[in-house]
Amino acid sequence: MDEETRVLKDVFGESSESEIDTPQSQPAMNYSWERLDEINGLWICRGFIQPERQSSLLSAIEQEGWFTKASFNQAMRFGDLPEWAVELCGLIRDVVCLYDFIHEDNCVSTQNAKCKEEPTPLAPDLLWREPLFDQLIVNAYQPGEGICAHVDLMRFEDGIAIISLESSCVMHFTLVREPSSSSKNAYENVDEDAGVFRDMCVPFLLMPGDLVLMSGEARYLWKHEINRKPGFQMWKGQEIEQHRRISVTLRKLCQPR
Repeated sequence: MDEETRVLKDVFGESSESEIDTPQSQPAMNYSWERLDEINGLWICRGFIQPERQSSLLSAIEQEGWFTKASFNQAMRFGDLPEWAVELCGLIRDVVCLYDFIHEDNCVSTQNAKCKEEPTPLAPDLLWREPLFDQLIVNAYQPGEGICAHVDLMRFEDGIAIISLESSCVMHFTLVREPSSSSKNAYENVDEDAGVFRDMCVPFLLMPGDLVLMSGEARYLWKHEINRKPGFQMWKGQEIEQHRRISVTLRKLCQPR
């Protein structure tokens, strides 16, 4: 077994054809989904990468040699993603498919017609595009370093994934002001007279191994940020102890028109 194969198996576990043919045969996983009611299209998969496998994923990232110097804190890849990132894309699709399968099965068993209309982590047109993602950005944040409030560039399609590793943090989502005419009609909380969204900020705790999926309103109509300065990283009245944090962001480039 070569080193790359060993690392991938450490991160993602053993698999066989029988395990990936259908959602029913997927092995049980210790993850759970959360959806923030305030933000349509924002989902968090808790425990997406289990603690015992996070070190192997971090090892695979370190082996890329991107962060050999303290001044190097960001790496980007377009199109040809590392094998471990391709595996991450497949795992994201798998966990969303499994959620969809369980959700649909519950709807059938409860005979709840409205249940099928409820949102899922990724719409089918996003989930089944090929490739699911073709752009990767990995950031290494030292204690106190974060990222300012932003909406991801329009050069990327809908549907963005973020995997957070090593240090917990609080991510804040803020409703965008002065939306374009095309996006104004997409969100019900628009003040038509003022032409702006209501001022709203929604925080949530992001823990090591968690996966964040943003699509629709969460992707286009909300800014997200991680301010790691003292006082901003508070959760339930406690300041979060900061360590180095690695984030892996996966996106898909828009096709040229």
